[in-house]
Amino acid sequence: MKYSDNQEPIYDYNISDDRLDDDVIAVAAARAVLNTDGVAELSGGIGDSISKTILRKETLSKGIKIDQSDEGIRLDVYIMVYFGVRIPEMAWNIQKNVKEKIQEMTERKVTAVNIHVQGIQEK
Repeated sequence: MKYSDNQEPIYDYNISDDRLDDDVIAVAAARAVLNTDGVAELSGGIGDSISKTILRKETLSKGIKIDQSDEGIRLDVYIMVYFGVRIPEMAWNIQKNVKEKIQEMTERKVTAVNIHVQGIQEK
């Protein structure tokens, strides 16, 4: 192991050598989605509803599904949007934000970011 001048260990580890856990990627993607104008919230499926109802536990990756393969990472994003938002423009921004964030974090190619609008909410 290498040490710095102040005797702290220097870790030489490339995160792209291993696959990250899907939940880690999903949480990063969720942050990118929620920071996009027009997104009201992430919308979880039946699995997230069961976790919240029965286990009294809300998943941090609610509304984000990850599929990792040798070709790269594919994400499905399930969202609720605010009334009056231009959905095509907002979806494009989500795709751009998520792709940049995940590729920067994982150093792996994002092959697709699919946006599924589940409903509309008033502000």
